[in-house]
Amino acid sequence: MIIVNLDVIMAQRKISLNELSERVGITITNLSKLKTGKAKAIRFSTLDAICKALECTPADILEYKTEM
Repeated sequence: MIIVNLDVIMAQRKISLNELSERVGITITNLSKLKTGKAKAIRFSTLDAICKALECTPADILEYKTEM
């Protein structure tokens, strides 16, 4: 199971969904889907842009957990 911690990183960086959307260049709707874990996929270029905007790594945003 992939856990998306985008909301945690955004809160730590004190950045809104609107601001991140503008910095990354993707719609608020798509960013919201990613944030809530409803996205089915993410492009590496999008992940790269998010990491640059938030000054983090993909491992800060995405976490893998085995299901029990």
